Amino acid sequence: MNIFERKVYRRILGPVYYNEKENWRILTNKEIYASVKKPTIIETVRLNTLRWFGHVLRVEGNRIPKRVLYMNLETTRLRDRPRNRWQDEVREDGRIVGGEGWQEKIHNREKWKKLLRTAKNSHSAHASGMNE
Repeated sequence: MNIFERKVYRRILGPVYYNEKENWRILTNKEIYASVKKPTIIETVRLNTLRWFGHVLRVEGNRIPKRVLYMNLETTRLRDRPRNRWQDEVREDGRIVGGEGWQEKIHNREKWKKLLRTAKNSHSAHASGMNE
């Protein structure tokens, strides 16, 4: 998905004139991220998933989304490496965004919103190469 996103940005931003060699060239990934200054598609999806997860954990226990979240399906798993479940991915993203105490912040709506807002504005994944 990131490849498609960068392709679109390259199309929008266009080529750059390179003075030393006197020819045109395309933008590098770092140049794209420096000029766009927005979270990538993957980061946006992950943050929205965390936002939804926080919402579901705060709702009453008898509501359908919360019951589905904790539902245990009685099926057998395939033989290969176990696939990551949705909750495993959310927990990993939460640990990356909020550190060790991120699960306590979910129950306080204002702290959770502030944590997600700072994660969205930080763009730490661009610098560290965390995206796939």
